[in-house]
Amino acid sequence: MEVPMLQGIHHLKFPVVDLGRSLAFYERILGARRVGAWDHVRADGSVYAVILKVPGLGAHLELRLNPVQAERQAGFDPVTLAVRDRAELEGWIAHLAAAGIDHSPILVSIQAWLVVFADPDGRRLRLYTRESHGPELPPDATSPWIAGD
Repeated sequence: MEVPMLQGIHHLKFPVVDLGRSLAFYERILGARRVGAWDHVRADGSVYAVILKVPGLGAHLELRLNPVQAERQAGFDPVTLAVRDRAELEGWIAHLAAAGIDHSPILVSIQAWLVVFADPDGRRLRLYTRESHGPELPPDATSPWIAGD
């Protein structure tokens, strides 16, 4: 039997401890915009999830209130976001520093360069270049930002 075709990623879902705090972070750091018409609302009127449009992501991002799952993902890196090249990473480092967000330096990965930072729940997000380097550069395997992968 032939495998049916997929049509890409519809949306990503991150569990969060505090919707307001996470929403503010993703708006400030990734330029995300809330799609208010798609808020997930309980019968009592409380919002338990928000949907975000994130420029350049190619899919929506759902932030869903779920403290237990959010705490389990602390330190994990479920998503690696693509950036053009090392120069683009320099711009991200400046942006993260200006926003007061702790981040890695530019690290050498197996194929390319990357920068790592954490969201308010400790989930690590990676910015990985589409530009690659040659095999002469060994990966920064001992960096605390990527050790244990």
